[in-house]
Amino acid sequence: MEFSQATNSPASSPLSAERHTPRQRFIAALERRPLAGRVPHFELVFFLTMEAFGKVHPSHRNYEQWLQMEESERELHRADMADLYIATAERYEHSAIFLHPNPGSVEETIHLIDLIREKSGDRYFLMRHGDVTFGIPDGRHMAEFCYRLIDEPDALKAEAQARVDAMLRKADTLAAHGGLDGFALCTDYCFNTGPFLSPAQFSEFVAPYLAQLTRGMRERGFYVIKHTDGNIMPIIDQLAQTGPHALHSLDPQGGVDIAEVKRRYGDQLCLIGNVNCGLMDTGTDEEVIDSALYALQNGMPGGGYIFSTSNCIYTGMPLRRYELILDVWRQHGNYPDPAPPTT
Repeated sequence: MEFSQATNSPASSPLSAERHTPRQRFIAALERRPLAGRVPHFELVFFLTMEAFGKVHPSHRNYEQWLQMEESERELHRADMADLYIATAERYEHSAIFLHPNPGSVEETIHLIDLIREKSGDRYFLMRHGDVTFGIPDGRHMAEFCYRLIDEPDALKAEAQARVDAMLRKADTLAAHGGLDGFALCTDYCFNTGPFLSPAQFSEFVAPYLAQLTRGMRERGFYVIKHTDGNIMPIIDQLAQTGPHALHSLDPQGGVDIAEVKRRYGDQLCLIGNVNCGLMDTGTDEEVIDSALYALQNGMPGGGYIFSTSNCIYTGMPLRRYELILDVWRQHGNYPDPAPPTT
C-alpha cells in the first residue's frame, strides 16, 4: 500500500532511504517535508531488551554505587548502554533513539550522546526527556497538589516557572555541547476519560509554561515532541498552540482518532503513534493488524507522520506483537518513489 503526499508540503524533492540517513528522514517527517520509501519509525521506549538481547534496559538498572566505581568501570557501563540503544535501533529499524541516561544527570547524558555518536555517527536522531510541567500527580501527592491549586495558586505558578527556567539552563548546556537533536516532553496530562485538570485549569497552570519550555528549546535549536497519553481532545487546541514539532501518542484507548487529528492539525504538526498498545497486549492478531493499518492509512497521507505505538513497548507486552506491527509497517508503510526526471 502506498500513500501520496500533498504538493503543498514544505521543501522540494522527497528524501529517499537510499540516499538519506534515518536521522535525516526523521527530521524531514518532523518538519512535514516529503519522503520517499518507508515512513520513519521509532518507539519512545523499548523495554523488552532482556527478551530481545538478554540485557536489562538502562532505565531499569540500579546504580546506587555509581560514584564509588572507578571511572574505568563507569565507562564499561556507559559503553554497554550505548551499544544496547544502537542494537535496538538497528534490529527494529528505529530512526531515533530516546536516551534514558542512568544516572540521569546532564553529565551522564553528554557521555551517552558522545558514545552513541562515536559508534554510529549521525545515523540516528537523538533525544531525551525534558518535560517539567505539572502532570497527573502520583497517589502520594495528588491531594496536596489539588489543595495547592485552590489555596496556593501563585506559589504553584512560581514553582512552574522555576522548573522551566532550570530545564532551559540544562538545555543551554546540552546545546553548547552538541550532539543532541531534540527533547521528548513526556509529562502525562490525561486519563482515558479526559484531562486531570479542566481545560481552564490547564490553560492557567500548564499551557503557558509548556509554551515557554517549547519555545525555549526551539530557540536553542532543538526539535520538540510533546507526548501525553489518554484523551487529549479537550485540551488538544492548547497543546497545538504551545508549538511543538510533533504530537505523540494519539492514544486510541483514550478515544483519540488519528484521522480527526490529522484533519485538524496535519498542516501544523507531525503526528506520531496511534497503534493501540492495549490491543497489542490483550487483543487478537487481527485487531493489532487493523490498528496498525488504521494508523498508517490515516497518518501517512500528506506526510508528517512517524509510525509508533500509542505509548511504548512496555514490560510485559508480547514481543511477537511488536514484531507483528513491524511486518504491517514494512508492507504498508511506504510512500511512492519519486518519478525519474524526464529528458
